[in-house]
Amino acid sequence: MSTQKNQSFRRRLGFALAGLAHALKAERSLRAQAAVFVPVVAALTALRPGALWWAAVMLSSAGVLAAELFNTALEALVDHLHPQQHPRVRIVKDCAAAAVLIASLGAVAVGVALAVHLLRR
Repeated sequence: MSTQKNQSFRRRLGFALAGLAHALKAERSLRAQAAVFVPVVAALTALRPGALWWAAVMLSSAGVLAAELFNTALEALVDHLHPQQHPRVRIVKDCAAAAVLIASLGAVAVGVALAVHLLRR
């Protein structure tokens, strides 16, 4: 495998898309998060909130997906480097999962704020 440094943008994009494709195939939780993202975009399209709401929802959604991808990458690396169960390895994995939880709760908070805003129109 060649290093990603000093590669063309197109080549680095290919690496990123390959990572996304792998994670979508391998991780049920990422597929679930991506599946939630589709109706969120459909709801935004139908409800037509302002640009700042679009930005807030898209940014929080991207944060959840990015956190899930970091979690997947970190778990794969940790499992490769230390396949045996170990309390410190468990802490690393639990903290990565907690990051996904926090990002998800933030996205839900944005969604609730948007719903309250739309109901008060």
